[in-house]
Amino acid sequence: MQIRLPAPGPDEQAHSLQLRRQIADLIRARGPIPFSSYMEACLYSPGLGYYSAGATKFGAAGDFVTAPELGCLFAGCLADAIAPCLRALAEDSADILELGGGSGALAADLLLALAANGVVPARYRILEPSADLRERQHRHLQACLPEDLLRRVEWLDSPPTVAWRGVLLANEVIDALPATRFAIHAGEVFEEHVDLGSQGGFQTLDLPADGELVAAVRALESTLGRPFADGYRSELRPQLDAWLDAVGGSLRSGLAVWVDYGYPAAEYYLPERDDGTLMAYFRHRAHADAFHLPGLDDLTASVDFSALARAAFAAGFSVELLASQAGWLLASGLQTRFESLYQASDDPRRQMALAGQVRQLTMPEHMGERFQVMLLGRGDTSAFGLQRWASVDQRHRL
Repeated sequence: MQIRLPAPGPDEQAHSLQLRRQIADLIRARGPIPFSSYMEACLYSPGLGYYSAGATKFGAAGDFVTAPELGCLFAGCLADAIAPCLRALAEDSADILELGGGSGALAADLLLALAANGVVPARYRILEPSADLRERQHRHLQACLPEDLLRRVEWLDSPPTVAWRGVLLANEVIDALPATRFAIHAGEVFEEHVDLGSQGGFQTLDLPADGELVAAVRALESTLGRPFADGYRSELRPQLDAWLDAVGGSLRSGLAVWVDYGYPAAEYYLPERDDGTLMAYFRHRAHADAFHLPGLDDLTASVDFSALARAAFAAGFSVELLASQAGWLLASGLQTRFESLYQASDDPRRQMALAGQVRQLTMPEHMGERFQVMLLGRGDTSAFGLQRWASVDQRHRL
């Protein structure tokens, strides 16, 4: 069934056309480019990419809503979850590092919830390369936080290189890393590229894969215990090991919390999922045309949590938990927090909004089962209270 998408405005069309021409010029100069290079350009080209330009991305006015944008319940549960870690590390010397601050909603609600718990980090650092998003985050935090919390917030251009202790947070980050698309033809591994068609538009072209991609696909087949069928197409992220080491290598003691949509490898690469998980989003509508509006569409692929676990081990982390978002939130006190806020309000609209948050965060048809939570540990984690999630731990799926 064809999905009807909203029409972009004239300025949006001009913006997308400028990026389209830039990518087309690159293809004319170099020949077909790997899909991962096309995805990177669409998302991160300076001033034109989806995450580096000025268009609204998050919330009702954007293209998607993340868990923190729904309201305060997610951040409140997260605060309860990481407070034991901060206390064990001595909060006056423990930091929080958030990868990509989004709208600033998570930072604001999390700091307020931690303060209510009587534990706040020495610093709340946001790794945010987009100047536009930094400005939006700063404005939001200024409007929401008291001065004693606001002065703890700082922004980083690159991952810290000096050793630190605390909590690394990544909510819907890995899905936005450029994905390498592969295909199987006559038993051989090919890499999906982007080329120019006869009418000047973009089209896909499969070219023989290099040795690194062939080895990665064959290793994946070995892990799965079966070869991919001819015609099978999916994606992987060969850069994940190096990327995780870069963003988390300086964390010497603490937790890394990863929340994203995805699957363990055995579910990600099911035979029937033979076109991968690549999706595009435009104004809250999901569609499958990656060439629709470069720079305006959010391009994303699900996370292989088995690959994330392997990258974590390689980077010196321990994998402490894998759980569905619903299971993790409920084990983190979501019901109690919801009931407390619901009973404290006499505004029916506020009560309905709280119920809506619970539904979006936990129901299988929304975020509850599609989103996974992975906790990684560094150093001695015995005092971090991780046993509270034993009943929802699904590491066996990895």
